[in-house]
Amino acid sequence: MTTLTRQDLNFGQVVADVLSEFLEVAVHLILYVREVYPVGIFQKRKKYNVPVQMSCHPELNQYIQDTLHCVKPLLEKNDVEKFVFEITQPPLLSINSDSLLSHVEQLLRAFILKISVCDAVLDHNPPGCTFTVLVHTREAATRNMEKIQVIKDFPWILADEQDVHMHDPRLIPLKTMTSDILKMQLYVEERAHKNS
Repeated sequence: MTTLTRQDLNFGQVVADVLSEFLEVAVHLILYVREVYPVGIFQKRKKYNVPVQMSCHPELNQYIQDTLHCVKPLLEKNDVEKFVFEITQPPLLSINSDSLLSHVEQLLRAFILKISVCDAVLDHNPPGCTFTVLVHTREAATRNMEKIQVIKDFPWILADEQDVHMHDPRLIPLKTMTSDILKMQLYVEERAHKNS
């Protein structure tokens, strides 16, 4: 068994690890707050010194972990262009300080807190609501994902146009973060209200 120190990890790996952990927490919390699944499958945990709800359903947890495991190589290479969490990384920097990572953790905590209260500004979900993870990336990264499956039998597929683009969406900005190692915006795209 090999133990890696921070000096052994490159910048992309550190950012990918931080973002993967954050995205896992965020996905669980969004599913809870938006009541996509019954609240009974969630348990209170603490992440970033904030209480959050995390699923305890093994199949859902495995799906979220597998999805993020497949996305992680894209994060390491800065090939992810857009989630509804829009993430960009500045040019490579050296990470030599725990205070920088601590600062990023504080910024991510603010995102988690914002997700916790976002339901107040969003419409109710329609009955039978489901969720999809869409990852926008460069074409070259898509070809590489097709060649190298990170998890066997967990292929990514091109999204249908109706899943990617919402007709006349209402954009609701929730939070923006800028730090030395990444920039991230969190916003919600909701279907526009139909006039009755």
